[in-house]
Amino acid sequence: MQRLKLAIQKKGRLSDESIKLINECDISFPSSTGKLVTSAYDFPIDILFLRDDDIPDYVQDGVADIGIVGENVLVESDKKVDEVLKMGFGKCRLSLAVPRNMEYKSVADLAGKSIATSYPKILQQFLDSKNIKADIHVISGSVEIAPGIGLADAICDIVSTGSTLLSNGLKEAEQIFQSEAILVKNKNLSTEKNDILNNLLFRLEAVKRAQKNKYILLNAPNESLDKIISLLPGINSPTVQAFAKEGWSSVHSVITEKDFWEKIQQLKEAGAEGILVMPIEKLIY
Repeated sequence: MQRLKLAIQKKGRLSDESIKLINECDISFPSSTGKLVTSAYDFPIDILFLRDDDIPDYVQDGVADIGIVGENVLVESDKKVDEVLKMGFGKCRLSLAVPRNMEYKSVADLAGKSIATSYPKILQQFLDSKNIKADIHVISGSVEIAPGIGLADAICDIVSTGSTLLSNGLKEAEQIFQSEAILVKNKNLSTEKNDILNNLLFRLEAVKRAQKNKYILLNAPNESLDKIISLLPGINSPTVQAFAKEGWSSVHSVITEKDFWEKIQQLKEAGAEGILVMPIEKLIY
């Protein structure tokens, strides 16, 4: 039987989240310490631990069948792969940043200036879309120090919290690209490997769906059941069970995390009591 080869980041911001998600799919494998390749015990997949920048190349060339990579890295690499699934983690933004003492009104203020970046392709596309001409200075690593040492007037770099910019005397001026981890695949996977990938996607989507939902149980007075049920559609509809105590029922349902606190407040106002909230491990439709 063929085995699917998955490339993930060896270390860095996407590595831990990728491994965690794979484990939550009930796929286990030995520790990667000192190894570049490891094989899962209970699923036909091999894990390749690579530099983030190398993953699009490996997937395009078929050395890896699929890979989890930052969307910013994928776009910058311009490799020919198929995008399969947004992973929901590793979210960040690519932003322009300028010295704190610079008055910045719009990207037009950077016309004719020098901008240091590790993402020249994405930056050039943004500048072209704004009809701005600037000198792009390509460097790798420590981009944020460029203005302080006189190498550039501004930078374009990945921003998560902004603390690194602040510590280097910079301020975020404009977001130009939103990124998150994305699953990509080689364009020429065999039928057998596509079948394995589909099985993996089934597990991934069940785990990701569970992360966005909560399971709740609550006690409801029967005279308020219609109102409470209208607030809790569940997957199809809530489960309602009669209590031994007359006039009360137990209601079970699933609600999305984004609506959680608003729904809880509405349920309380409708008369719900003893609301119990539990995480969901996997959610399969």
